Amino acid sequence: MIRPTITKKLLKAYSKKCIHLLLLSMITLSSINLIGQDWPSLQRYKTQNDSLLQLPFEKNRVVFMGNSITEGWDHHYPAFMRDKPYVNRGISGQTTPQMLCRFRQDVIDLDPHTVVILAGTNDIAGNTGPSTDKMITDNIMSMAELASKNDIQVIICSIIPVHDYPWAKGKEPNTRIPAINNILKNYCVDNSFIFLDYFQEMATPDNGLIEVYTYDGVHPNKEGYLLMAKLTTEAIEKSFSNK
Repeated sequence: MIRPTITKKLLKAYSKKCIHLLLLSMITLSSINLIGQDWPSLQRYKTQNDSLLQLPFEKNRVVFMGNSITEGWDHHYPAFMRDKPYVNRGISGQTTPQMLCRFRQDVIDLDPHTVVILAGTNDIAGNTGPSTDKMITDNIMSMAELASKNDIQVIICSIIPVHDYPWAKGKEPNTRIPAINNILKNYCVDNSFIFLDYFQEMATPDNGLIEVYTYDGVHPNKEGYLLMAKLTTEAIEKSFSNK
């Protein structure tokens, strides 16, 4: 009579544990699913976009599309965009396919005069999986062509120099970045887009980022953004002189 009693208690305890684990798994899978549904981060700027579209039309609006380097204007040199019709739509860690997915919402729908596209370094690092140089440049070209089709002036930025990624060693950005930049530069020439060349001004002889311009070898510090601001201002002024 003892053994059946113990077995019954064990079965009851085991059943409770199974139910608990099942519920925990369902909650975890549900959370993962919710994250997966917004892979491009379409919700990130939705509220700001909605608010912006309620304001009077701004004919001189410039939208900045990019990753952490674009987002970094707000943290390292916010004065650059302050009191100007500049709209920052950078999202840290993003790759070109994610930007392409949100390009219509975060750029075209805002009806800017000019878009400044800075993208590709996270693709090389493999943030959303392996990417060839062609995959990266194809996505950037697609964004540029979508903008042009909607009468938006296009500025394509070079990827800024990186010798190696601290979080993704051995991806050879010091050779891949110059190769991609060369493709983008030629594409801009062929299509009458503006090529904004940060790389030439910020690279060491071995294609790393000059130390005075960075805090980690990948992202610019304030000194880096001060230089980039000068080059960006010149490119934007040129975009307004284009017909």
